Amino acid sequence: MRRRDFLGALAALPWAGARRRPAGSKVRKAVKLGMVEGSGSLLDKFTLLRELGYDGVELDSPSDLDRAEVLEARAATCLEIHGVVDSVHWSSPLSHPDPTVRAEGLRGLETALTDCHAYGGSTVLLVPGVVNSEVSYDQAYERSQAEVRRVLPLAEELDLQIAFENVWNQFLLSPLEAARYVDEFESPRVGWYFDVGNIVNYGWPAQWIRILGQRILKLDVKEFSRKRRDEEGLWKGFAVEIGEGDCDWPEVRKALDEMGYDGWATAEVRGGDRLRLADILTRMERVLG
Repeated sequence: MRRRDFLGALAALPWAGARRRPAGSKVRKAVKLGMVEGSGSLLDKFTLLRELGYDGVELDSPSDLDRAEVLEARAATCLEIHGVVDSVHWSSPLSHPDPTVRAEGLRGLETALTDCHAYGGSTVLLVPGVVNSEVSYDQAYERSQAEVRRVLPLAEELDLQIAFENVWNQFLLSPLEAARYVDEFESPRVGWYFDVGNIVNYGWPAQWIRILGQRILKLDVKEFSRKRRDEEGLWKGFAVEIGEGDCDWPEVRKALDEMGYDGWATAEVRGGDRLRLADILTRMERVLG
């Protein structure tokens, strides 16, 4: 099968097609709430983001945020809470060998789904599993899929999607495998939360975008420098501003345009005050339009 035919066949799968979005709208920009520094109230932080021109924000869940306060800040500013990030997927991974830990992770995911629904969001970002010396690759694959399937009825009931993020968890390291992982659920309730910067260390973002296609529900935006990685150490690769590393943003944008992407792009970088957050938005607009 030719490459074009293969990618077309992947995109044409029924549960991939169910996620198709109309083209033509701009990519909407957001930040993680934790990036907004300062001692102000939640309303103050929402107001600041709205004044700067952000379209939305993403929260953590489970968290100690007061739901009523969150909803009041949203209503007062009309700043959209487009989704939440599962805050326990590292401490209680769904791939853990202890079923008690997996149960804790599942409860956290359920809480994230109910919070997301209350906030009016559409996705819960999830790191589905972790491969390490205690968890083999196949175990992470099987356990995480089994646990996610348990919560799909709730996602269906709440009309939400679970979006898997590519992170440095030694798991789902190929775009072909990442596509297969999603497709095996045979459900429009799962998809991909594609982190552009995380791929650069071992791949090329545009290639992943073209293979994952309509499975991509949302984007995380950060930068990575291979030069700084090689000269200063692995994690120093992230110590560059958006647009100043090795993400080939013109090619990323081209790949996103080809698939008609018009969803959310959320910065995941060092936050700060008004000036810092304004600069982040300017950089996002520069690389994504």
